[in-house]
Amino acid sequence: MEREELKLLQLRNQHLLFPADVLKAVRELCGMQAQFLSNALHAIAIRSGAPAATDGLVKSWAMRGTMHVFAEADLPLILHEGRTHFLRPCDTLLADAYCTAARKRELRDLLLRCIDAGICERDALKEALFAEGMSEEEAKSAFDPWGGLIRALCEKGEICHIVQEKKAYRRCLPFTPMEKEEAQLELARRYFTHYGPATIKDAAYFFAAPQKAVRVWLDALPVKSEECDGRTYFYVENGGASQKELPDCILLAGFDPLLMGYEKTESLYLRQENLRTVFTLSGIVRPTVLLRGEIAAVWKRKNKTLELTPFRPLTAEEYNAISDEAERLWAEGMRIKSTNHDLA
Repeated sequence: MEREELKLLQLRNQHLLFPADVLKAVRELCGMQAQFLSNALHAIAIRSGAPAATDGLVKSWAMRGTMHVFAEADLPLILHEGRTHFLRPCDTLLADAYCTAARKRELRDLLLRCIDAGICERDALKEALFAEGMSEEEAKSAFDPWGGLIRALCEKGEICHIVQEKKAYRRCLPFTPMEKEEAQLELARRYFTHYGPATIKDAAYFFAAPQKAVRVWLDALPVKSEECDGRTYFYVENGGASQKELPDCILLAGFDPLLMGYEKTESLYLRQENLRTVFTLSGIVRPTVLLRGEIAAVWKRKNKTLELTPFRPLTAEEYNAISDEAERLWAEGMRIKSTNHDLA
């Protein structure tokens, strides 16, 4: 298989060529990474052809122990039994340096009662628990900025984040977590259907799983394989529509599935000399400009200006393609500003 054909299949399967319903796109891609909610909503919008609606979506810790937006209907799948949690002591109901297990259970009950009473925002919950006797030391555990008691309850599926910028929570509808093997196979099926064609290393990177586990999943799935540039790519055929040419421009989100879905050092889209500009050492994955299947710049939007940092000189036609895509996504009159070329 030629590299361009491989890219077209991945872009098609990720709903970057033909728009899909919001819930369909989110479910088939196993959720969208959401350290910054705006990134997840942009990743959804470029796959659905419209501003992302949040009906039917929740936010919680998922694959790789990171925050994701995913379908509420997939809570049994994403929060399946036996998954790897990547938890610290403060992210559980067990004792830690600031709080005993017994006291955590008391704080849990208080927090759930507050949410049931309509106190949902993080700051309001914290004040409510202080009013009920929570100490400053206990708050270091319960409201740890990277998880704490909130995460413990999210991991148990008792609460989830409301899909909005301001941190707030709600109860999850009751559900029964799927068994580990069944859930892993379903996630792998979605991965090789909608991220595929992908290598074993790609899937291991995406799931933070051993390559041995990926091979077990492949043996149980109806996969096909193709060779490209000395690597073997696996996929489950989904019968989607085809397209013969790579799109002129796609403004990918930060932490976009097209980057998070594959081993970054073997990316089909990103040259290695530009890797650290996109995947920063601080753990950020920046929004990028995909031009004819090549990541050629990173972008940042400020009101009606799209600021570009290109990796190479861009042609006038490429700037026009970026401008057209920016106006399609946001509004007419978007201004493109670049470090080496400035359009009025």
